[in-house]
Amino acid sequence: MCGIAGFILRDGRRPEPETLALMCERLSHRGPDDQGMHCAGPVGLAQTRLSIIGLATGHQPMVSADGQLALAANGEVYNYIELNAELRAQGRTLQTDSDSETILHAYAVHGLGFLPRLRGMYAFALHDAERDRLILGRDRLGIKPLFYVRLPDRIAFASEIKALLPLLPGRPQLVPSALRQFLQNQFASGEQTPIAGIERVLPGEALVIDAELRIERHRYWSALDVTPRTIGFEEARAELDALMHDTMREHMRADVPFGLFLSGGVDSAVLAAMLHEQGAGRIKSFSVGYRGTRMAHELDEAARVAEHFGFDHQPLELELDQVFGRIPHSVWCADELMRDYACLPTSILAETAGRELKVVFSGEGGDEVFAGYGRYRPPPAERWIKSIIHPGSGGFRTRGQWSGHWTKALLGPELRAVETPDRAPFLRAWRETPKHWSDMQRRQYSDLVTALPDNLLVKTDRMLMGFALEGRVPFLDHRIVEFGLSLPDALKVREHQGKWLLKRWAEPRLPPGHLDRRKRGFHVPVGDWLTADAAAQVGARLMNSQGVRDWFRTESIPALVAARQRGRGGSRELFGLMQFAIWHRLFIEQPGARPTPDEDPLDWI
Repeated sequence: MCGIAGFILRDGRRPEPETLALMCERLSHRGPDDQGMHCAGPVGLAQTRLSIIGLATGHQPMVSADGQLALAANGEVYNYIELNAELRAQGRTLQTDSDSETILHAYAVHGLGFLPRLRGMYAFALHDAERDRLILGRDRLGIKPLFYVRLPDRIAFASEIKALLPLLPGRPQLVPSALRQFLQNQFASGEQTPIAGIERVLPGEALVIDAELRIERHRYWSALDVTPRTIGFEEARAELDALMHDTMREHMRADVPFGLFLSGGVDSAVLAAMLHEQGAGRIKSFSVGYRGTRMAHELDEAARVAEHFGFDHQPLELELDQVFGRIPHSVWCADELMRDYACLPTSILAETAGRELKVVFSGEGGDEVFAGYGRYRPPPAERWIKSIIHPGSGGFRTRGQWSGHWTKALLGPELRAVETPDRAPFLRAWRETPKHWSDMQRRQYSDLVTALPDNLLVKTDRMLMGFALEGRVPFLDHRIVEFGLSLPDALKVREHQGKWLLKRWAEPRLPPGHLDRRKRGFHVPVGDWLTADAAAQVGARLMNSQGVRDWFRTESIPALVAARQRGRGGSRELFGLMQFAIWHRLFIEQPGARPTPDEDPLDWI
């Protein structure tokens, strides 16, 4: 797990090592163990390394024996052992124990055809000097991030947006449609980020950039290619059993100890059971809850699971001020505008685990893959009414998260003038699904290409890497994703219960009664913190925020604060404005500023 950065220049220009060094500095949190740079011809590559596999021999960038290929990679290729055996049989000589070297040799043998052979989470930059091209690749589900920007003299790339900001020709400019998506959807999705010119390499995609800086897009995987299956319970259970065991065997490959984030829910409990079955031993596990709040937590359930499997368990019971003191640092870590309250406790879990470990397992993806969310199974009447009022996505993700009243009252002229629908990513995803898919499959797919890579996995990657901690997410092995998406609806939902097949398969492995609990999300008691005094202080600071003044109608903020104080809504809107104000300061006004993990949010508005 690492941070990567670099660029390809045009017109015979040569890379500037000082620029690469500056980009590396912005990514130092992702890789504190090592750092390297490589310049050849028009290409400069850099990497900051978190050593997990091939500890002594995995220095990057890696260069082939003939000097024609150079690689900077982030993430893990889990099936590197099997691929390396094939490569050796084809005459390749591998020099290191690193899984990243597999990418270098697989490309040398197969060209771009090597991409479907990889199983893992990765983002990489590969310079092919003989063909005079740079390849930027990203894993199928978007577990690892990769951004790029086109500039007059180069195309630059990096694992995080903050490493690209020093290369922009002037003050970063915002994209109004992306800002609106953040406000209404909780995140912005697709190629365009909130900063003009900085784009995402999409999941399952490789960009091939030639000497003239022309970009050719190469799509090597899409969930749209999944074919729905007719399969019975027993056959599906046996297939899932084999998939889970094979996936966990590969995901447990590491030369350092690993742990587990244990929420008390189904998905992390399944991972606990599988780690136990695969002989992980007395690993460390971590869970989180809150003091001084009315919100229920899952500390007891998590402790019960940990005890059942003999883990060394550490529960964290957090004070509200401790949780919300994470806001500035979590905004800095996230890089993108993304309002997931769960970033805050995740940040504290990551810091705690990162003091002892470099790798933790986490249950992200289980709900998307096996249809666990209630939004995948709405009552027919609700689905029909929503699809009539808000057509285009089968009644799925039809409403913005800001109320209509506050949207009209708070948005400034540029945001009101945006013509692109806030729901555009969901409409596009729904529209591109095959006609023979069920509505449930369309809902799963829509989340797999929007909310998963651009919200949930932003939290998982960026919050953890803020403390040099790698998160492994076995449910997002692409084989499990394809399996779950292809299942008949009846094996996903029965009697209003989601993840039906997964639960029936897991039941014998889990503590008795664990599956009888009602599903809870990873909630954060925002309402208990953003009360009368806190709301007033946040509102007063927002009135003076440059970003808020530029994009919103500040004259409506006192009314928003008053509504929040009376308990009449406004929590999401006020929190969203606060988060935007902090993000604007960190990424627009003062790029390079870096909060510590524990700060007063008011100081950064």
